[in-house]
Amino acid sequence: MNTTTVLKSDNPIYRARLLRHRIGITLSVAAMLTGLMFLFWILTVLVINGFGAIDLDFFTHTTPAPGSEGGGLLNPIVGSLMMVGTATLISTPIGIFAGIYLAEYGEESRFAQITRFVTDVMLSAPSIVIGLFIYAIYVANVRHFSGWAGSFAIALIAIPVVVRTTDNMLILVPSSLREAAFALGAPRWKVATMVRLRAVKAGVLTGVLLAVARISGETAPLLFTALNNQFFSADMNTPLANLPVVIFQFAMSPYDNWRELAWGGALLITFSVLGLNILSRVIAAAGQKKG
Repeated sequence: MNTTTVLKSDNPIYRARLLRHRIGITLSVAAMLTGLMFLFWILTVLVINGFGAIDLDFFTHTTPAPGSEGGGLLNPIVGSLMMVGTATLISTPIGIFAGIYLAEYGEESRFAQITRFVTDVMLSAPSIVIGLFIYAIYVANVRHFSGWAGSFAIALIAIPVVVRTTDNMLILVPSSLREAAFALGAPRWKVATMVRLRAVKAGVLTGVLLAVARISGETAPLLFTALNNQFFSADMNTPLANLPVVIFQFAMSPYDNWRELAWGGALLITFSVLGLNILSRVIAAAGQKKG
């Protein structure tokens, strides 16, 4: 037997540390298994209840009238795609350029430090507060709910996610790469956009996808901004149907058909978010291998 092993086994301090280590590992594994158990339970119930509502009519018919049979979720699906797409188009350039600014001037400018602090606050802000903010400054002034208001609300939720991800990814770029670009005479803005940003484009794209996944299931902001619409509409200047609010309303209704459609909508959002998260991880892994 190794002498070092014998000495360690006779050392009371080592045995006490080993015992604490084993207790910590056991509790960590138990907590992980408990979380996975509840997650599996939730997904199982969701699949069992929601899979029966998924058919062709689900994607081609609009929401049914109260008490009627059949119908689908065409209008909320289209409405959600329009608002999430608009919010992504708004938040992506703002978030990326703000992240570049923080990475380049974060240690030099007091304004950049304040911006980083505000970004961190917005990351933890309740989504209902953001919805009330857009309601107060936009909906209350134009005097009607609209898809634009909903897009602005969820864009405010997505922007800090993109900003923080871009900032963190750009900080990881080796300083030698920047110095080499400066030595070749490249201006600072070009080094930031053409060298640093290009080096971490996979990570930035991952942040954008995570932001999209983050806003896809938001309900509270849309209750104060986009509200809902029982009929099909592609006009962003009117109240617009969306999956989170429809699921909320249908799940609390007394109609079996509506509750079944709510389960189907919840299943659709869940697997959409899951797919976005898997895609973001695949892109991140591909970027690391390429790097």
